[in-house]
Amino acid sequence: MSPGPGSTASARRFEGRTAVVTGAGSGIGRATAIRLADEGAVVACLDVVAENVEETVSTITSAGGTAAAHRCDVTDESDVNDTVDHVASDLGTPTVLCNVAGIGMFAHTAEMSLASWQRILAVNLTGPFLMSRAVLPHMLEPSSGSIVNVASTSGLMGAAYSAAYCASKGGVVLLTKAMAIEYAGRGVRVNAVAPGMVDTPLISEFSLPDGADPKHIRRITSRLGASTPAQIAASIVFLASDESAYTTGAVLAVDGGITA
Repeated sequence: MSPGPGSTASARRFEGRTAVVTGAGSGIGRATAIRLADEGAVVACLDVVAENVEETVSTITSAGGTAAAHRCDVTDESDVNDTVDHVASDLGTPTVLCNVAGIGMFAHTAEMSLASWQRILAVNLTGPFLMSRAVLPHMLEPSSGSIVNVASTSGLMGAAYSAAYCASKGGVVLLTKAMAIEYAGRGVRVNAVAPGMVDTPLISEFSLPDGADPKHIRRITSRLGASTPAQIAASIVFLASDESAYTTGAVLAVDGGITA
């Protein structure tokens, strides 16, 4: 399979491995699934939008890779458990998990609905927990696995109009570190990538609320502009690979210098 757009893969680092990618229907998740397949992984592509994830799988298989589409709501415990069981049965024991699925929005904190708050926390933080909990037993049995969570620069620094998003991604950072410590020495590594602004469909969800001060946005933007999904995927796949075998509990900021 030839490398996908933005890929510089020179070796098939994931030959014979099964990888699970959430949010694989678009953006960073799609780019990550394609990159993993480029490098030899059998990829279980998960997304809540079935048509989108099927398109990702079609892209992979038409290029000679192996992948399967699964409609999965990462906030639904039963759905997550059933999906991971099917992946293990049909594709093989998963040894790579990339928790990419995420949502967000800008809102004045004083005006944000409880429903919006709870939904963002559910997808961005509870989702990685449920997915990790379901996959970990499969990784621990052979004592081999790598989990990569997608955090954000908004989990490393404050951002106006982003209380729920910052809280969820800050939670992802410490979830990553807690699991890394817990499973150190047991063959499972846990790391995170913290992107800055990325040119994905999620950007359209972040429109400034009425009365917002646009000067606040300068703090979270890089003079290098937005990254591409493929650039973030490259960092995710590095952390998932054996090339980062001595790395666990790390949070890699890929943000064009925002947090420098």
